[in-house]
Amino acid sequence: MCIKKLKDNTNEVQVVGNLEQKYINMANSNVPSGEVRMNPGAIKHIKKKHPDDFKKYFQNIPEIIESPDYVGQNPKKKDSIELVKVIDGDVLVAVKLDPSGHLYFSSMYLLAPSKVPKRLKSGRLKKVNP
Repeated sequence: MCIKKLKDNTNEVQVVGNLEQKYINMANSNVPSGEVRMNPGAIKHIKKKHPDDFKKYFQNIPEIIESPDYVGQNPKKKDSIELVKVIDGDVLVAVKLDPSGHLYFSSMYLLAPSKVPKRLKSGRLKKVNP
């Protein structure tokens, strides 16, 4: 696992992590494994919609992608995968497959404390065993 420092003010697409097949299998997702990219627009989205989460967790994105504590599938978005890491709360990173076949980071935010237990119970999330 290679965790690198992300640029939060770039106009370029950057690679933010590598999604392993084992997490995709656990989530029963149909996305491919491989590099996860981030568009500058995704950075603007997080800064605008989740400013506190951005300040606190932006540099954790590679770690969340490469070493999640929970993985899951959004039932409404079959071309995506959700990765959750317990940091000082449950931080969710959403990754989507774009039409060109590349994986892209789409969002990141702190989940409400009740969300992980509910999603585990419903089967939407699965715990990653070390």
